[in-house]
Amino acid sequence: MERWNSRAYDSSFGYVSTQGAPLVDLLDARAGERVLDLGCGTGVLTAQIAFRGAEVLGIDGSAAMIEKAIAQYPGLDFIVGDGHDFTVVDPYDAVFSNAALHWMSRDPAAVIASVREALKPGGRFVAEMGGAGNCAELTTAMLTAWREYGLREPELPWYFPTPAEYARRLEQEGFVVRLLEYFDRPTPLDECPGGAADWVRMFAASVLEGLPPEIVEPLLRRVNELAAPALRRETGWMADYVRLRFAAVRR
Repeated sequence: MERWNSRAYDSSFGYVSTQGAPLVDLLDARAGERVLDLGCGTGVLTAQIAFRGAEVLGIDGSAAMIEKAIAQYPGLDFIVGDGHDFTVVDPYDAVFSNAALHWMSRDPAAVIASVREALKPGGRFVAEMGGAGNCAELTTAMLTAWREYGLREPELPWYFPTPAEYARRLEQEGFVVRLLEYFDRPTPLDECPGGAADWVRMFAASVLEGLPPEIVEPLLRRVNELAAPALRRETGWMADYVRLRFAAVRR
């Protein structure tokens, strides 16, 4: 994630923040509460939570994102940290996370355990992430193009669990699941003139690393050809997003 272009992320992929608004409502932070925003990106939702009167700390694995967050919201606290093993001095009332947990794919159980340790007993964990089937058409187009070019199957950087799988993980790590929603959310890629190819460059840049430079463009053109029947509309490209949204309480 360190290689993310934070400016492009904010302007072209602003929907990541705007789609997070219902989640801020679900968190329902109250004045004086201490909230940790895990995978805060450039701090847009961190600021919305703070606006409701909570004391917020934003954590993200990308130094570039945190740098931008600090510049945009100088009154708020942000630090660089890894979701798998972050620690806090004093426990929080709530941990919030939007569109970030699926990037913490190395050891999802460790992430949930770290969240639990950061919470007071009775504290809440409110989050939304990609769920099973998220970007299935985009991913299939990618894998097919790689195969056609005789390339080894790329290692995808995400973790998209089923609702049952994630509920089980939460329960095993000491949470009571209060709410769990699993839904399709087709999302316009308004700022992706290059369609699926732009999406790959933004969200799956790691799969392009180490490829012979001369094949990257034709490979991405092929991804577009393969994805177009399912994802290109007259109005533009859509991403086939599937979301998992939950609220859980630390036992």
